[in-house]
Amino acid sequence: MIREKDLKEIFIRASGPGGQNVNKVSTAVMLQHIPTGLMIKCQEFRTQHQNRVRARELLVETLARRMQERRAAATAMIEKARRQTRKRSKAAKERMLQAKKRHSVRKLARGKVCDE
Repeated sequence: MIREKDLKEIFIRASGPGGQNVNKVSTAVMLQHIPTGLMIKCQEFRTQHQNRVRARELLVETLARRMQERRAAATAMIEKARRQTRKRSKAAKERMLQAKKRHSVRKLARGKVCDE
């Protein structure tokens, strides 16, 4: 829910094709959500009212997408921490120890290089 006092609405002249309507009338709407600093500019339609409605729709969609991304990132961090701290199964632990043993044997087999 977006509160009306959190929004700052600015009306500006649109740019691009449109002739006299674009040059004389401030139909474009720039909407700023003050708490997040998010700015949306809409000049899709020829009337100010339609652009106001569309700008609010775009703002709501963008804020909802950002919140969803934040939730997904937090969930991913929790899951990652859970995977990192879980206890290994006996079979997995045994495989890890065997791999360590093979690696140490390989390292011992390398030996030193002689210059003579």
